[in-house]
Amino acid sequence: MKRTIVFLIEYDGTNYSGWQRQKNANSVQETIEKAIESVSGRKVFVIAGGRTDAGVHAFGQVAHSRIDEDFPIPERKLCSAINSVLPPDIQILEAKIIESEFHSTKDAIAREYQYFVTTKKSVFLRNYSLFFPFELNLDVLNNCAKVFLGEHDFRSFAKNNPSTKNYVCNIEKSRWEKFDDILFVYTIKSNRFVYGLVRSLVGIMLDVARGRRSIEEVSASLASGKKTFPSPLAQARGLFLKKIYYPTEKEFFKKDLDFKNLFLI
Repeated sequence: MKRTIVFLIEYDGTNYSGWQRQKNANSVQETIEKAIESVSGRKVFVIAGGRTDAGVHAFGQVAHSRIDEDFPIPERKLCSAINSVLPPDIQILEAKIIESEFHSTKDAIAREYQYFVTTKKSVFLRNYSLFFPFELNLDVLNNCAKVFLGEHDFRSFAKNNPSTKNYVCNIEKSRWEKFDDILFVYTIKSNRFVYGLVRSLVGIMLDVARGRRSIEEVSASLASGKKTFPSPLAQARGLFLKKIYYPTEKEFFKKDLDFKNLFLI
């Protein structure tokens, strides 16, 4: 009888081509699959709840893998065994073996991301935030962020993807916070995301903060569904997958990780 391992994973995406396995590129998925095979002797396929792009990080990636009943590693030893052969930029935080049906992608009901912007150039934050050498007004950022709340068709802002037929997302949370005068954190939660949406919205809001666009223009563009904004896509390095949400009966992990774990605030 097949069982399922459910993983809670954190990783630094700097040195990876993204989550998904690719030819001639180093992916998070392939690295974890090889680690599991190394310690268990079994080939497994690890499916993530959120496919992060190259350079994007994760505080709370959820993934699953189907295993045979005679899988040799008990639940209590899964994290330590796999982590012992993983590189230091990937860590299994928790792992549970369950008997019930679970799919990390299909069962997800919402995802939450955070994006980090710093107004002070830092050697230590260079891989985890966007350096923005201009003054930022928190009120302006939040007034713009509110435009995206609710259900909208985001085709005017998302990157073109021929496989995407539906650009409608229901944004439940869209807000900025400021910490220690130099660190700005954008948090966004939605039932779904289309390709490049978070980085696109951040780029647009930063243009508004610089006075290059108005909030009224952003709102009008969202309503029209037309690509009238040539705002740059924010760099991948500042983006983190914070949390994936599931129905109560499939919510296996209680930890709610965020940037405080990274910056020790």
